Amino acid sequence: MIVSPRHKALVLNLKDPNRVMQVIPGAKLFPFKGQQLVAVPHEIDNVRVLRNIGLDAPAPIEHYYNWPGRHTPFIHQKITASFLTVNPRAFVLSDLGTGKTLSALWAYDYLRSIGIVRKMLIVSPLSTLERAWGDEIFRNFPHLDFFVVHGKRAKRHRLLRLEADIFIINHDGFKNMETLKLLAQMEDLDVVVLDECAVARNASTERWKMFNSLINGNKKVGRPPKEWVWMMSGTPTPNAPTDAYGQIKLLSPGKVQEGGFQRFRELVMFQQGPYKWIPRASAGKVVAAFMQPGIRYSRAECIDLPPTVFAERHAELMPDQQQAMTSMLRTYRAEHEGQQISAVNGAVLISKLIQIACGVAYGVNGEVHIPATSRINLVKEIIDEADGKVLVFVPLTAPLLHLHQELARTYGEQHVALVYGDTTKNKRDEIFRDFQQPGSQLDIIVANPGTLSHGLTLTEANTIIWFAPTHSNETYQQANGRIVRPGQTRNTLVVNIEGSQTERDV
Repeated sequence: MIVSPRHKALVLNLKDPNRVMQVIPGAKLFPFKGQQLVAVPHEIDNVRVLRNIGLDAPAPIEHYYNWPGRHTPFIHQKITASFLTVNPRAFVLSDLGTGKTLSALWAYDYLRSIGIVRKMLIVSPLSTLERAWGDEIFRNFPHLDFFVVHGKRAKRHRLLRLEADIFIINHDGFKNMETLKLLAQMEDLDVVVLDECAVARNASTERWKMFNSLINGNKKVGRPPKEWVWMMSGTPTPNAPTDAYGQIKLLSPGKVQEGGFQRFRELVMFQQGPYKWIPRASAGKVVAAFMQPGIRYSRAECIDLPPTVFAERHAELMPDQQQAMTSMLRTYRAEHEGQQISAVNGAVLISKLIQIACGVAYGVNGEVHIPATSRINLVKEIIDEADGKVLVFVPLTAPLLHLHQELARTYGEQHVALVYGDTTKNKRDEIFRDFQQPGSQLDIIVANPGTLSHGLTLTEANTIIWFAPTHSNETYQQANGRIVRPGQTRNTLVVNIEGSQTERDV
């Protein structure tokens, strides 16, 4: 098979040309050096047909797209984008940090450029609305208009009534029926991306039903299903293989109709006692077969990724945090539950704002706790998505102790260690030795970055999470160097969490 870019055609030399001529109306026979060759218009529909009859035709995007943006796409990103353009409904299950976001945007931009699709809706976690999806569109696709549909209900609904190429909304945006109606009224909304689709693992929830109403339509009101639906997650089965059921039913309802959830559970788990179910040894293969068409790259397989990928994730401030920050910015003072926080100058103000974002500020009479629930939940999400051990850096002691407590409660004390100024040398040595043992139970260290910033090798981890920014560039570079050093055999990821403009500036 040869691609002729000048003619936008595929040229095939076949023993039986009729099997192509019969299924592709635009195919033509032509003589060449005594042979009868077949020319097929190089279009997406024709590529699908050729693949269905066993011919490995390349996707048109690979030959006719200019890949806009600041960076040349990596090989796995091109393959992923190509895969999406010829699979209207598909799973992208690649690891965190492999560039799934840009792959989906390139696929959409190409399909839009050739007139196959018009508008796109992205449904994602709150932490990635601006810092992942919004930033990537702004930096790489200046020709596309987009709105981040977040805020009060009136604002969200006003934005949905405006014209744009892409709308970005968080998962919880589907709790409101009027939001669903406004989206359903967009007849030119052709593509739906459900990011971190494991949120749809339970098909009995109201949110799943809202997703389903938009994605698979509603016959009662004459609303057709969406043709283009891409569901993305690095961890589609975070708790059990049955987590895949709701996601499969959302993307490909016909695959799980017979027997429903009970039949699917029997395929991937076996019952041990009246209330306990255990995953079968074959569960991974069964889930993978059901989640097709799908594509997955681990970070280790992305051979052209840079050694370290840096990512930003946004942690929405809780109402009390937002109120305290607003007060501090206006008056250099804030009050929470009768406790005072104050700043004497601009430098101290910045420090106080970061403390508030972390959930524990140092007030006039001691610590002032202002819960940072969304930030802590985000840390847990990133840990769950990681494909190896994790270091979590917290530059402030009180939030450090609180986060360690929360993670130990979630993952078990044997899995989470704490390292800070009060940790003795013997205890540190024991923690680091245990952490570096492959297969040990200890897979999360929560630490003050200053205690881990020089000399240590912790290459069993390949993911670092910064709970909040540090003012010291040296500390930042040195702390990241604990996993980016000789002995590291995998690509590494550094995730910077922010919840305010002050943190982004730092």
